[in-house]
Amino acid sequence: MKTILGLLLLAVSTLVSAQHFGDTEGLEVNVFRGNTMLHSPDLAQAITGHPEGMMLSFFKKTHGHEEWHSVYNFPDYGAYFLYQDFKSNVLGKNYAVGAFYNFYFLSRHLTLKVAQGVAMTTNPYDKVTNYKNGAFGSKFMANTDFALNYKKENVIDKFGFQTGFIFTHFSNGRLKSPNSGINTYSFNLGVNYNFKNIPNKPKDSSSAQSFREPLKYNILLRTGFNESPIVGSGQKPFYHVGFYVDKRLNRKSALQLGTELFLTTANKEYIRFRAISFPEDRIAIDTDYKRVGVFIGHELFINRISIETQLGYYVYKPFQPDGDIYDRLGMKYYISKKIYTGVSVKTHGFFAEALEVVMGVRL
Repeated sequence: MKTILGLLLLAVSTLVSAQHFGDTEGLEVNVFRGNTMLHSPDLAQAITGHPEGMMLSFFKKTHGHEEWHSVYNFPDYGAYFLYQDFKSNVLGKNYAVGAFYNFYFLSRHLTLKVAQGVAMTTNPYDKVTNYKNGAFGSKFMANTDFALNYKKENVIDKFGFQTGFIFTHFSNGRLKSPNSGINTYSFNLGVNYNFKNIPNKPKDSSSAQSFREPLKYNILLRTGFNESPIVGSGQKPFYHVGFYVDKRLNRKSALQLGTELFLTTANKEYIRFRAISFPEDRIAIDTDYKRVGVFIGHELFINRISIETQLGYYVYKPFQPDGDIYDRLGMKYYISKKIYTGVSVKTHGFFAEALEVVMGVRL
């Protein structure tokens, strides 16, 4: 978790501090209220009310001083603080901090916020005092948010407003069991304030440069710790070794095709547990814990940061506690053109398996 927090702080500093001083600042405050998605039957006894909360965002508005500004229609970027009360004695309250982008559409009246950070809960699972909380197996976890808003700026001097919908997700990536995670969807309403009341006339910094590239070959290691579904079985290291080919199509996009080997050591003990405790399942105690997958993916390049999505299928999986299909959402930071790091979450649908720290080479 310390490594993940360090990478997120690096992303925040890159977003907030490393840009041109011509960018202007502002604040957004949103309050929201909504519902929790019942994606697991185990959550039914924990959901007792309508969650509500507040998101405070410090943002910088881009005006074309960097090439990527005009490519993405002059987005905002910055840092956020999120508070969410689940209105449940079981789930408690969550606090999160992280980094975000605001992307603009429809003459800059429609915004899409994409946010990623780390969160803390006030009421994690405890086998004695809070055994009903199957959502948060640890006090610290990851937070992902998406918000779609209608936004109007400078309505009264430097004040404006926005309204729309927000989706929030909390999960520790099965760093510790149990971990069904929580997803909520809410209606939100807020105000925005620009420190400088300047006309929105950005400088066009677009470039005619071609970003098409020949095939590039990636070798990477995704690693970290996770726990089997058995609560209290202990955290074990995992090593996900991957190789893929990517083809950059333009300034924003590259397509991926690859394969990876999953060495999830927590599954060794889980196989033994299932073989001994549930003989009716006919699982051999010496079943191979290793898995091999093939995947397709897409990478969205912003600046040194990119967003990666992948969909995979297991072609070798002797032990099958999950489905045959997996997916991944990640953020990469390019230290140089050939070396990158980042974080990603590997899931099976709504259920996270691993929160991965990434180290890779692109040749």
